[in-house]
Amino acid sequence: MLEAGSRARTQPPPPAVVFEALTQPDRDPARPWLRLLDDEQRPQVLEAACPHLVVWSSLWPRRPDARVRFELERDDGAGTLLHWKLLVAEPLPWGRRCLDTSANGSTN
Repeated sequence: MLEAGSRARTQPPPPAVVFEALTQPDRDPARPWLRLLDDEQRPQVLEAACPHLVVWSSLWPRRPDARVRFELERDDGAGTLLHWKLLVAEPLPWGRRCLDTSANGSTN
C-alpha cells in the first residue's frame, strides 16, 4: 500500500474518547459527526488497538483497496494528537501523494 496523503490535528478529548468515536461513529445520535458525501460509503473497522490505532475500510466504492489509518496519541495537554493516513494500492488516485499536511493544517 502507498501513502496517498496524511494529516495530523489535535482534538480536545483524550485518546480513549476519540478511539470510541472512530470505532463507533453512530454511538451518539444527537451528535452525528461522520457525514458522508454522495460518492462515499460507511467504513468498517478493520483493525483497532485501544486507544492508539484504528484502521477503516475504504470510504469510496470505486477504490475498495483504500484504507484510512488513524494513529492516536496524547498531546501535550489532556487531548489527542490524531494522525490519519490514506493508504491505497497503485496507481495513486492523483498520480502523486497529495494530502500532506502538518499538525497546524497547512497543505502542500
